[in-house]
Amino acid sequence: MVIKMASKTNAVRLVQQAGISCRECFYPFDEHDLSGIHAAQALGFPPEQVFKTLVARGERTGINVFCIPVCCELDLKKAAKAAGDKNMELVAVKELLGLTGYIRGGCSPVGMKRKYPTYFDETCQLWEEIALSAGERGHQMIVPALPLAQLLGAKLVDIIQ
Repeated sequence: MVIKMASKTNAVRLVQQAGISCRECFYPFDEHDLSGIHAAQALGFPPEQVFKTLVARGERTGINVFCIPVCCELDLKKAAKAAGDKNMELVAVKELLGLTGYIRGGCSPVGMKRKYPTYFDETCQLWEEIALSAGERGHQMIVPALPLAQLLGAKLVDIIQ
């Protein structure tokens, strides 16, 4: 893991402006392996402590954001129920930039183009800090989960398979 200071992303600035402690970690990423497991290994963190950001569309609720451990899969039925919807499906990768301002492998729940309903898997509470994308590939922020969830207005729910 490499910890260094560089120009801060909008996501990091927003977290720090809110008074939430935030460390940045940078790692070499592989265009052919943008998996969260790769990020966890590069950071030296257990995969349960590194969270990925998924964007899904509800039949009635529209766009929703889900943050889950990188080693887990989003349970779309649980996600729909958490959002108060009947159905939920992941958005296509080609839609991600237009909806969020982020690309695959660098999507952060912080600083999206719009404020979407956000849900963190409840397992985030098991850790003092979690790692998640700082808004670009190869760049993670390490933050306390509960203050971050409060900043985002995120609900803590059971959304993994």
